[in-house]
Amino acid sequence: MPDFPWEAGVATGIGSLPGTDIAEAQRIVLGELPGLPHLPELPARGPGADIIGRGAGFLVEMPVQLYTGRWQIASRPGKDMRRTADLLERDLDQLTQQADGYTGPLKIQAAGPWTLASSLELPIGGRMLRDPGAVRDLTDSLAEGLRRHVAEVRKRVPGATVLLQLDEPSLPTVLAGRVPTESGLSAYREVDGPDAATGLRTVVEAVGVPVVLHCCAPGLPLQVVRDARATAVALDLSLLTDLDPLGEAIEAGLAIFAGAAPTTPAAGGRITSKQIADRVQTLWQRLGFPAALLPRQVVITPACGLAGASPSYARDVLKACSEAGRRIAEV
Repeated sequence: MPDFPWEAGVATGIGSLPGTDIAEAQRIVLGELPGLPHLPELPARGPGADIIGRGAGFLVEMPVQLYTGRWQIASRPGKDMRRTADLLERDLDQLTQQADGYTGPLKIQAAGPWTLASSLELPIGGRMLRDPGAVRDLTDSLAEGLRRHVAEVRKRVPGATVLLQLDEPSLPTVLAGRVPTESGLSAYREVDGPDAATGLRTVVEAVGVPVVLHCCAPGLPLQVVRDARATAVALDLSLLTDLDPLGEAIEAGLAIFAGAAPTTPAAGGRITSKQIADRVQTLWQRLGFPAALLPRQVVITPACGLAGASPSYARDVLKACSEAGRRIAEV
């Protein structure tokens, strides 16, 4: 089994949390997820804190701007990029302060190249996805920007082992050729799996740290994740329909960030750590792998980000995931 950079029985968050107070969000993460904390994202703060604006902020020599409510490639940096950079700097300052002396794995997140390409617009109109050359330029720019971001986090928290999570909610849609054009009457060309994996691998190889590829949309292409040479895949367990590809990926050494807790309270009330642990253990048994491998190869997470949850539920679900990880490790 590969040597993963986290201890057995850990949990983490996907990234986003409710609210606008980064200091409080960082305290919650470090308090409830001591084995694998992450840099929180607070999209409620508005443009520049959203997944696309924040992700585009990592691009090198490829400025963006908001135009009629959409992110668009710009000719020069402007106020939108300054706001995005300022929000990230505040987040990193809080991380530096609150994680002082921390040693262990630490996860950061950013939108991946395919989600950005399917969302960012060209100055002449249309998504970047329409132009393969523009997609290659975006991917190279993102790879360099995230390499620099990883280096900055390492400098600020020198005891941390940094992991990078690439958020790719649009990847299945890109592969299926279902990203709509501006008119909504047609869609952009589909991207084949090998090309998608090549783009992701460009980022994976550039950053030089373990990469978790996250997608909480249906139709996650596990072969693309494997071909991209990611260390782990983060997925929503409720969307699994075919266990064979997952079993093959696990057997090949891919770690699983198992989204086992709902992002909002279910009708029956708040989920317990026992329910989360039972769900993951049942899946593992169905896959037929030795129980001893589970605590090392699986990290417990919520099903997706928690930006839409109440603050109290977000804290409770992270605590329940952490307790579920400990339950699994004690078996």
